[in-house]
Amino acid sequence: MADETLDASGLNCPLPILKTKKALSKMDIGKILDVISTDAGSVKDIEAFCNQTGNKLMSAVEESGKYIFTIEKT
Repeated sequence: MADETLDASGLNCPLPILKTKKALSKMDIGKILDVISTDAGSVKDIEAFCNQTGNKLMSAVEESGKYIFTIEKT
């Protein structure tokens, strides 16, 4: 279960990543962030972001045109 949820629906690249970065910066290590996006480009972008920053991408699923990412701040 996420500690916080970021709804980036309707936003296009690079806004979902920028808002994810900002939200994670305010969170403590070990906390969980759910990110909801409608931008298909977010799939690769979020994965690359997590790889570059060391945050853990716990899951990435698509439901009815929405992409839901669960990220653990590390």
